[in-house]
Amino acid sequence: MAYQYDLFVIGAGSGGVRASRVAASKGYKVAVAEGSALGGTCVNIGCVPKKLFVYASEYGHGFGEAAGFGWKHDGIQFDWSVLRDNKTKEIERLNGIYGNMLGNAGVEVISGFASFVDAHTVMVNGKTYTAERILIAVGAKPFIPEFQGSDLVVSSNEMFYLDTLPSKALVVGGGYIAVEFAGILNGLGVDTSLAYRGDQLLRGFDEDVRAFASEEYNKSGIDVRLNTDVDRIELLDPKDPAGERMVHFKDGTSERFGLILYATGRVPNVGSLELDKAGVEFGKNGAVKIDKNFTTTASSVFALGDVTDNIQLTPVAIKEAMALIDYWFDGKEVDFDYDNIPTAVFSQPAIGTVGLSEQEAEARGIDFRVYQTDFRAMKHTLSGGTSRTLMKMLVNNADEKVIGAHMVGDYSGEIIQGLGIALKAGATKADFDATVGVHPTSAEEFVTFSAGALKERK
Repeated sequence: MAYQYDLFVIGAGSGGVRASRVAASKGYKVAVAEGSALGGTCVNIGCVPKKLFVYASEYGHGFGEAAGFGWKHDGIQFDWSVLRDNKTKEIERLNGIYGNMLGNAGVEVISGFASFVDAHTVMVNGKTYTAERILIAVGAKPFIPEFQGSDLVVSSNEMFYLDTLPSKALVVGGGYIAVEFAGILNGLGVDTSLAYRGDQLLRGFDEDVRAFASEEYNKSGIDVRLNTDVDRIELLDPKDPAGERMVHFKDGTSERFGLILYATGRVPNVGSLELDKAGVEFGKNGAVKIDKNFTTTASSVFALGDVTDNIQLTPVAIKEAMALIDYWFDGKEVDFDYDNIPTAVFSQPAIGTVGLSEQEAEARGIDFRVYQTDFRAMKHTLSGGTSRTLMKMLVNNADEKVIGAHMVGDYSGEIIQGLGIALKAGATKADFDATVGVHPTSAEEFVTFSAGALKERK
């Protein structure tokens, strides 16, 4: 059968754009359908604008810390609309770049949301398109549970376009999006509380990292409330939809907030795809089922990135796209290694991590030792700040390879990238020891761990 396209991509996010561009550059006829802005979540309502907001919020702490270095800063004011609108201009610039990249590669961009007609056919805006292969790369969307007053909260999507910044806000959730936005709001001068129903924030991270980071968030000015859950929310003045909300917690207490952000996870964005028409199976949360070659239960349909609910990171989706292109067009079996993927949480302080946590290493039955330290960074000897930095390294006793590295503190994301290379290359503790440190930096702690830093493990 003759198809209109060799490849039709649903979703122009990081993974979809990479797959469509590379396939088109190899001479294949490719189309991509996108119902929103080009670039997907990361560019428009995710990592890029979030990081810009993090930069902005860090100044809030920086002005105060500067006094100890001799800087006077009387009369400092923050204008939310300037940050919001400058961010939007930058995102629009990036949208244009993505459009040019796709156009220059020969990819046809179709504006609209696609849904399946069958395993080789999709419909966009009432028009059908056929393709030999179809790639699902629609990403994920915020999940907000239904409860009384859930319509009075916002998700991370809306945070980038608020008309005004509230004086007091509640962030509900315990994952990386929750702690990042709590840090952003706090740094921008908002009285910020962070409520999480569990015993500790950042489930899945190393336990020492979780405890240390939570304490640092509190010290930075965020009111962290663990074992706290919302029962219901009501609008105080029904005539003012943008007015204050009263939050009633399950412990019987109530409190007013100008904004409530729910950062309670993300789910695959498959609601309008009509996957059943293509014979594509998915899990109870909507995650598209794939094999190791990213093939769904329909042999002509593939999926990658957040929609598969594997590791929800932009660089992972991009790497998956490259592996899939090699599988399709060069006959290379996919051998994607999900171990030792470095990642960062851009909270304040930031978190960087790569490899195994102490708990993961224990669960795997590995014989290992832990080096750990925390200290007050040199900057704060004059700033007067009380924040501290945590660094932790796990070493496999069997072969001396470093199997985990974790950091909480300034520049964690930048530092962990280099350590990710080292772990991927199989560096040993001796390799770290033989490396000359850059002095004076926090990063040098990773190459100066001695026996004195060994952690006593239970």
